[in-house]
Amino acid sequence: MNATVTQDMSLLSLISEASIPVQLVMLILLIASFLSWWFIFRKLFTIKEEQKLSDEFESVFWKGADLNELYQGVVNARYTAGSMERIFESGFREFIKHNRKSGMDVGAVMDGTRRAMRATYQREMDRLESHLAFLATVGSVSPYVGLFGTVWGIMNSFRGLSNVTQATIAHVAPGIAEALIATAMGLFAAIPAVVAFNRYSRDIDKLSTRFESFMEELSNVLQRQATG
Repeated sequence: MNATVTQDMSLLSLISEASIPVQLVMLILLIASFLSWWFIFRKLFTIKEEQKLSDEFESVFWKGADLNELYQGVVNARYTAGSMERIFESGFREFIKHNRKSGMDVGAVMDGTRRAMRATYQREMDRLESHLAFLATVGSVSPYVGLFGTVWGIMNSFRGLSNVTQATIAHVAPGIAEALIATAMGLFAAIPAVVAFNRYSRDIDKLSTRFESFMEELSNVLQRQATG
């Protein structure tokens, strides 16, 4: 007499009937994936907005706008200003403060201006790079976490065969299927995180280069004013 083994192989059934460690692995990967997508979309809007604000500010700056008026405009709109505007504000504020001191060496004035811009630049880069480390961690760790769940699930499937007189594929298929779901979830969490990390790292590097170039150009402009 042949025994017929029937199993519900639907995705929800496989997840609900998985062992507790495998379910915990799936839950961790689900949370990691959700947070990754949250940071991916937030970072996308942040970088796009920063690129737009930098384009607009550079356009105004290189049209020959009066630096004092430009500085006042940035101060008035401080909470909506972009990174390049904040760098300009900190550098020009430091330049005005030192340049008003009579007898102060131009080199010392420019050193203070560059230090102020560099400090603001570093704060802005830290802000732009926030959560990138999380995406990198999810991208590198999630496949291994999923693999752990898979190994545990397959191990349980083969352990269950010890109580079966005649092993068939029907006995181990559900256990292996639920275990492989953990691997799939690990990849589902990792792939978008890796793609987003690489893309955003490249975009932020481009912004960093723009900011550094702007600081050098602004330093030259201010130095000509100080010696003029």
